Amino acid sequence: MLCLYNFIRTTGTLKKQPVYVWMWFTGFIFFLITYLESYLWLIPYFRNNIVNDLTIQWKSYGSMVGSWNMLIYGCGIYLMDKISGTQTYSYSKTGFAIYFLGLFNLMFNWGHHIYTVPTHGYIKHVSYLVSMTELLLLGRIIFLWRRQMKQNKKHIHQPGFRFYAAADFWIFLTLVLAIAMSIPAINVYTHGTHITVAHTMGATIGINTFLLLAVVFDQLNPLIRKIKNFHRYLLPGFRICNISLFIFWISLIVAGIMKAWWQVHRPEVPFSTMMISLRPYFMMFMITGVTLTAGMWMMLLPVVKQYFMHGMHAKKRMELLYKKRNASLSTY
Repeated sequence: MLCLYNFIRTTGTLKKQPVYVWMWFTGFIFFLITYLESYLWLIPYFRNNIVNDLTIQWKSYGSMVGSWNMLIYGCGIYLMDKISGTQTYSYSKTGFAIYFLGLFNLMFNWGHHIYTVPTHGYIKHVSYLVSMTELLLLGRIIFLWRRQMKQNKKHIHQPGFRFYAAADFWIFLTLVLAIAMSIPAINVYTHGTHITVAHTMGATIGINTFLLLAVVFDQLNPLIRKIKNFHRYLLPGFRICNISLFIFWISLIVAGIMKAWWQVHRPEVPFSTMMISLRPYFMMFMITGVTLTAGMWMMLLPVVKQYFMHGMHAKKRMELLYKKRNASLSTY
């Protein structure tokens, strides 16, 4: 609430604001609404009906993730305008069209999680149609791919841009998987498997984390420039992160496919036997998780170290100025 209050007070008005301001505003609003909605199970009317409770829980948390994504994607568009040096996109009709499509998905896209819940059919039908609108986003990414490759060469020297380009790649992969999971005939197999986890990890790490890192590295660019040979840490860490995340993601998808085949076609096989057969993929999942963390620290540790060193130097300068001030006052 305090964050929303501060945002409204700082912004003043929503008239003639860029699209990322609208994304931040609606992200704050819907996050508060969905957070309150997720606690409706405390009321007996909702808690005593298992179907309604499941539906509301999936709806609230699905939309809550969409709200968080609104906040992060708004930061991404802000950074994109800052790197390009113009605000053409953030005030364009295309930018606001994509915003409203994302808002539409935020409110209604959650229904593919409850295909197996015996709730009202129209909820599932509407959610399926809304999920398919993501094909427009996918088509746009493919259409603009060649132009983005040219921009990569132009802005690759900026530390935050590498993360932005990586997030764009993971948006493509996550959208392909999300659209596939939203098809009922495929969702029957993927629901409750590690494919859902792969979708979540691809979105959380590949998109959200990389976009946040892009914004942080851009804001700390003056400090990063003071780090000697920073690219010796950035490039290897960046490559280790993305390669590890891709193998991490694939291992979950393969484990999910095998579990989906078991739960539909081989229910007579014990659950423990099936899980033991997935052990190689879990081992790969664990190993790549460790290398992914190591790659992250390769990039972040020099920045964190420089940030604290800068803070310590600033503190010493303030103490020195304070001593000089006291010394000059004592002479009078």
